[in-house]
Amino acid sequence: MKRGRFAVPAGVTDGATALAVAALMLGTGLSGPHPSGGRELLGSVLLAAGGLALGARRRAPLVVLAITGLCAVGYLGAGFEALAVSYLVAVYTSVRAGHRSVTLAVSVGLLIALHLTAGFSHDWVAREVVTQARHTLELAWLIAAFAAGEAVRQAERRADEAERTREETALRRADEERLRIARELHDSLTHQISVIKVQSEVAVHVARRRGEQVPETLLAIQQAGREASRELRATLEALRDDDTAPPPGLDHVPDLVKSFQGTGLETTLTVEGHPRAVPDAVSRTAYRIVQESLTNVARHASATTAAVLIDYRPDGLRVQVDDDGRSTVHPAPTPGLGLLGMRERVSALGGRLRAEPRGAGGFTVQAELPTEEAP
Repeated sequence: MKRGRFAVPAGVTDGATALAVAALMLGTGLSGPHPSGGRELLGSVLLAAGGLALGARRRAPLVVLAITGLCAVGYLGAGFEALAVSYLVAVYTSVRAGHRSVTLAVSVGLLIALHLTAGFSHDWVAREVVTQARHTLELAWLIAAFAAGEAVRQAERRADEAERTREETALRRADEERLRIARELHDSLTHQISVIKVQSEVAVHVARRRGEQVPETLLAIQQAGREASRELRATLEALRDDDTAPPPGLDHVPDLVKSFQGTGLETTLTVEGHPRAVPDAVSRTAYRIVQESLTNVARHASATTAAVLIDYRPDGLRVQVDDDGRSTVHPAPTPGLGLLGMRERVSALGGRLRAEPRGAGGFTVQAELPTEEAP
């Protein structure tokens, strides 16, 4: 049962139903004609047991069906005129759970048992009760309980199918959007990056054939072109296939730091704390922060060194990139798409980013990423 956003646990509703049915059956049985002495006590116990057994009807519907059926035979044979309400509820639950054939077979067996009970009983009250129960159970209530359970089962099945259809539609649309983005990236970026990569490699090749010293900037362009081509290819593969290996993460940071050493920038990597596995989103964000920060450092003519720090903390991960600009005053660059992208990535994880000039010169980028409950 749901009310707003809150749902009552199934165990609570089943327990309440079991108590209500047990009270109803006891009240009905004891208020009408019934035997006395030991048969009265036995019938009362069976009436209550049949109702209380409904507390487990969702967990074990067939077991409850058998128990309520046996209780019905017992208290009807003892001379109580109570209708087998607990058995009707058990029939409804079993059919709703999909046990139609077993429920039908048990119900037929129950009717046969009621007939046998009437044949061996010498109490006219028991015979009258059995006849009434047979007519009511066979012609009306049993059919109604069976039909109600089947109707609810069919409605739930259609609801589940509708939910699966909506999920499949959403996944299909997401796949179509990923493929569209992949085509856009391929058509707009692949060609330009390939041209940059090929031209830089040709320039390096020509300079070496002439015996000239290849400028560090040209080698950096060549390396950046190769890296951009590789990452673009990996991104396109990830967009086209969900099962593709994930983008670069913390494991790729050492290679990333080494790649910038070829640009003439002295880069170092320090890892503090106890390295451990972190959520994929945190790992990817840390890699992108280091990548973007080193790219910005390489573009500053006044920066000659850069230090990367990865600090594993108990509740998070700290990523810091410092450069030592030659001038004592290192103005903060105008925030661009790179810095904005870093802030968006960090904010999405619930972390904090600080990017500002250092007092001793240079620039620092510090990001604190939580590792608990990260998306």
